[in-house]
Amino acid sequence: MKDNNCIFCKIANGEIPSSTVYEDEDFRVILDLGPATKGHALILPKEHFKDVCELDEKTAAKILPLGAKIGTAMKQSLGCVGFNLVQNNGEAAGQTVFHFHMHVIPRYEGGPTIVSWTPEKEDPEVLAETAAKIKSAL
Repeated sequence: MKDNNCIFCKIANGEIPSSTVYEDEDFRVILDLGPATKGHALILPKEHFKDVCELDEKTAAKILPLGAKIGTAMKQSLGCVGFNLVQNNGEAAGQTVFHFHMHVIPRYEGGPTIVSWTPEKEDPEVLAETAAKIKSAL
């Protein structure tokens, strides 16, 4: 299914030009217009899924291997020393386009801090309570 009002559906299906680095029957991988680092790419499914919760299993099974393939190509061609695979779900998580996509962000020695947080301590009782709430919803 495609959404005629979705910009990423239009890009993924070739209706809007992009700097494409990879394409197959299920995905188009493009360079991000607002990159975090040089080579920052987006994996766009050609079918429309709002977020990971709507993603079908067939498409989901192909995302991580494709991310690894693109990241490996970035390391070989761009000289990055690592890469992040980032996927946001919901506005509060930073999702701005509501078409499932995964960022492949090359990481360079001395580059900017992009995906990080400061680990905090949590009481074991709070962890157990939180775990129980999540388990009950599964």
